[in-house]
Amino acid sequence: MPRESVPIPPGGAAPRRNRSNRVVVTGGFRDMLGSMERVLVVNSRSEALSSVEHLLFDRDYRVSLAPSLDAAVQAVAELTPDLAILGLPLPGHDSISSLSALRAVEPKLPVVVVSGDGGTDEAIEMIKAGAFDYLLEPLQAEDLLVAVSQGLEAGRLMRSPVAIASETRTTAGDALVGRSKPMQEIYKAIGRVAPTDSTVLLRGASGTGKELVARAIYQHSSRADRPFVVVNCVAIPETLLESELFGFERGAFTGAIQRRIGKVEQADGGTLFLDEIGDVPLPIQAKLLRLLQDRSIERIGGREPIPVDVRILAATNRDLESAIASERFRSDLYYRLNVVPIHLPPLRERLDDVPLLCEYLIERFALGLGVRNPGVTPEACDVLRGHDWPGNVRELANTMEQCLIFSRGRRIGEAEVKRVLIGAVQSDHSWFDDFDEELSRYVRNALADGRTDLLREIQDRVTRDVLQQVLQHTSGNRSRAALLLGISRPTLLAKMRKYGLS
Repeated sequence: MPRESVPIPPGGAAPRRNRSNRVVVTGGFRDMLGSMERVLVVNSRSEALSSVEHLLFDRDYRVSLAPSLDAAVQAVAELTPDLAILGLPLPGHDSISSLSALRAVEPKLPVVVVSGDGGTDEAIEMIKAGAFDYLLEPLQAEDLLVAVSQGLEAGRLMRSPVAIASETRTTAGDALVGRSKPMQEIYKAIGRVAPTDSTVLLRGASGTGKELVARAIYQHSSRADRPFVVVNCVAIPETLLESELFGFERGAFTGAIQRRIGKVEQADGGTLFLDEIGDVPLPIQAKLLRLLQDRSIERIGGREPIPVDVRILAATNRDLESAIASERFRSDLYYRLNVVPIHLPPLRERLDDVPLLCEYLIERFALGLGVRNPGVTPEACDVLRGHDWPGNVRELANTMEQCLIFSRGRRIGEAEVKRVLIGAVQSDHSWFDDFDEELSRYVRNALADGRTDLLREIQDRVTRDVLQQVLQHTSGNRSRAALLLGISRPTLLAKMRKYGLS
């Protein structure tokens, strides 16, 4: 087995390797936590290994180092890393065979390729061969960190199974939970559509589980061994969304110093999940329509159509019919997306599932907190069934986590549930009273000054302030901040870049 070594501080000597040239794992006492994501760094140059190791270790990743392809293959087999950074070239191996050797051991391992002498043609070939991303040296630290964060999120979504917990209890991975008639219809829809390549439009309010259904469709499809690429269309600034989706050619605009492969090409052969599709700007809707009609795209600055084989799953909580009537969403795109519509019901329409959901959620939270599952009384379940749940399953999960924390090992009863629910209502009521008053005053003053574009200004200001407060609260821990905000780490990083937060 690979040996452990003491983590090397920034500026320290290069990591030591044993004579058998086997992988060296760094992480020290932090490895004992077992919950942080492991990144395998593969590079034949010791200085490159050391610099990337320090960069990742400072961000609380567990880092494994492999100075050769043989050591890297061993590490993938024995350590099951969450992501690999493959530095090219590796002596004695060409680029494609190096990538293929890692993916042969673990097909769903996200691999970020870093090339010292590759070109634009190599970038395309590596993406087609299954690389998650391709970067050229010299590396910018932020570019690598963004690629690592996005790759880890993609890997988690591909590898984490979505169980159907309709009859039996499960806490292994994420699960669609419920025995109600609406949920039975969801399960049947997944079974019917998963084996096909049909486009699916998932509709439902926030917190109903649209992403879980998309992942379940992917995992039961014939493309389950190919990429599953998620694009949160509302989390990416409008000015960047087109290049994020379709990529760009070198020289397409100021700062485009090399060709960039977009998410659509990354998903070639696999599945592309477009979350919050109802928020996509009209110009980009036209390019998505071409993708669905012709199965081809054009990079920004490109002249030739690029064929792609990708299955589209899309999700929205918007009223697309109203958006079409107000000319904010293309009707032709709507009909291309709405081949197989699946509606996810709000929790208030399946209240009979609340006890099963509570059982599942408390067991998951208890395992995560390392405490005993105290259970829930029937009286508490009655109170929970009587709540309206505007935040759906996400709100129920938040409620059950609070109840578990404050129950102190006692069985969760009616009093604990009411305390959490009433406390949340009172807190929200008083906060919104003050907020509404301040907001009204701000809008009146802005209108008096003749200012325009008020909605965007207010949204940006509120979002930036909330992000700042949460990041201060977590002392800059981005993973914890993303958890508190209820968004993914890549979404948080995108918003931080948009609002200039470090």
